[in-house]
Amino acid sequence: MPVKPEILKIQATAQSRLFKVEEIELRFSNGVERTYERLANRGRGAVMIIPVTSDNEVLLIREYAVGIEDYTLTLPKGLIDPGETAHKAADRELKEEAGFGSNHLHTLKVMTSAPNYMGHTITAILARDLYPCKLEGDEPEEMEVVSWPLDKLDQLLLDEDFTEARAIAALYMTRDYLQNEQTN
Repeated sequence: MPVKPEILKIQATAQSRLFKVEEIELRFSNGVERTYERLANRGRGAVMIIPVTSDNEVLLIREYAVGIEDYTLTLPKGLIDPGETAHKAADRELKEEAGFGSNHLHTLKVMTSAPNYMGHTITAILARDLYPCKLEGDEPEEMEVVSWPLDKLDQLLLDEDFTEARAIAALYMTRDYLQNEQTN
């Protein structure tokens, strides 16, 4: 296992309402020094919920994604608020975004996106034993809920509105987890 580089200095270089950019000066075990930039980890992380119905359908949402300036089909997700566990946040976000609660939550994996540039994490959580329950959230408009058969995952991947890599990974993990559960 390689030796982690020594952090010589961390300095904030820019900040917005959502992001903080840091410059990190490092010294590697071979003596080489480098300066990196990253979006700093600011908070407790986020959750992405994979709600699966008793009919083995996944509930997706259609929401506006400003990064791509278009609506996208994805999974419910959101930040973990102060004082919340990942499971509490998942249940709350599911109620706010899809109008369902869950009696059975299971953590699949904590994932990163672009870890060379960001310290952000998102926890993929499988939600089953769903029941209708709507909470008011911070979304500017109500989201469309789209039900998709999990056994037709390959067709979903061909849908031009379904492009988020984290959601794709979460659905594959869910499919594999449920298949393994049935065979054991």
